[in-house]
Amino acid sequence: MADVFVTTDELAKLLDDGGPVTVLDVRWQLAQPDGRADHERAHLPGAVYVSLDDELSDHTVDGRGRHPLPSGSSLQRVARRWGVRSGVPVVVYDDWNRAGSARAWWVLRAAGIEDVRILDGGLRAWTAAGRALEAGPVEPTPGDVVVLHDDLYAGAMPTLTAEQAAEHPNLLDARAPERFRGELEPVDPVAGHIPGAKNLPSTSVLTADGTRLSEDELSALAWSFGGSEQVGVYCGSGVTAAVLVAALSAAGVDAALFPGSWSQWSAQERPVQTGDQ
Repeated sequence: MADVFVTTDELAKLLDDGGPVTVLDVRWQLAQPDGRADHERAHLPGAVYVSLDDELSDHTVDGRGRHPLPSGSSLQRVARRWGVRSGVPVVVYDDWNRAGSARAWWVLRAAGIEDVRILDGGLRAWTAAGRALEAGPVEPTPGDVVVLHDDLYAGAMPTLTAEQAAEHPNLLDARAPERFRGELEPVDPVAGHIPGAKNLPSTSVLTADGTRLSEDELSALAWSFGGSEQVGVYCGSGVTAAVLVAALSAAGVDAALFPGSWSQWSAQERPVQTGDQ
């Protein structure tokens, strides 16, 4: 767990001791993708705002879904602006089901930045513990981090192409059950799921308070979905699927992300399945 998640107590000790750490606020929701105003109203001490849509995605890329991965070179530029430094740990957090923080964790890890952890429970856990918040924009000292992989689709984290997803024997869909079954589709042009996929919503790896399940619970869940083999994961556009990748990784299970996910699949007029798995 320590390689993927960090608790509020562990982060608070780092901050209280003055140890080197970069904290990134990646607030994002499907209905409210821009979290900058919320960040400026209140954020963890020293936390720098990161835009998932503008900095953890590259919308100039065609044919790879609603949130195409950025290039490593563009990520290096913005990460240095966030103050990310070589050899200094990074902690990412959000305020909605670990979606924004998991996306940041995955993107930074795919770029070759290894010491990145997700704040377990996010902003809610921090405030529930009575920890202090700050207000206003944060302008960090520029960092010097060096990104090792320019093509994140072939970077340090395993990925799937649409063709590989179609043939994957253990493919999980991280969306809500009603979207998986094709009963509704609020964003993409076609409702349903990739044929043969199983539904494991990203929220199922979280407790009611937004913290992740215990290691034993995650391991049991992973094994119930075929954890003896590498798992493939997708969602609507590659964001919430990263929550499953992170949770499975914490349980010792490798998971490959289909970055374009359903937004890429459905736009390419590929086969569609509806109903339960």
